[in-house]
Amino acid sequence: MHNRTATPSAAPAPTDAAGHDGHRLSARKFALHFAEMVVAMAVGMVVLHPVWMYVLDAAALMDNPYTGALIMATNMTVAMSAWMRFRGHRWRPIAEMGAAMYLPFLVLFVPLALDLIDGGALMLWGHLLMLPAMAAAMLLRPHEYAHC
Repeated sequence: MHNRTATPSAAPAPTDAAGHDGHRLSARKFALHFAEMVVAMAVGMVVLHPVWMYVLDAAALMDNPYTGALIMATNMTVAMSAWMRFRGHRWRPIAEMGAAMYLPFLVLFVPLALDLIDGGALMLWGHLLMLPAMAAAMLLRPHEYAHC
């Protein structure tokens, strides 16, 4: 006969209908939220680009690599911020995510000014570096993004 009064066993982690534990579900929600923000950014680029080109007649600004990059970051930030606000985020995380849109371009302005890269490389690398910048902003407050 065994002694059953030793130590109680820990309760198993709660699972959802598919058998995933809460940690995995949070990681999935985190990744889904990241993807939603990328989609919102793409929508912002497509929807707001004509505003700059035709409504504001800012084609010259768009052709300049510095202002073009800042306008592109603004288009993405406006749409992503609207989506984040719709999802119930506070203003501070929205501002942090907005900074993640501009920071890669601002950093790349230095090699652009030194003629180490051209405008095409600025746009390519600026957009690619946004993704880890966004992930870093999200990882500052994982609870903010994993429970939406």
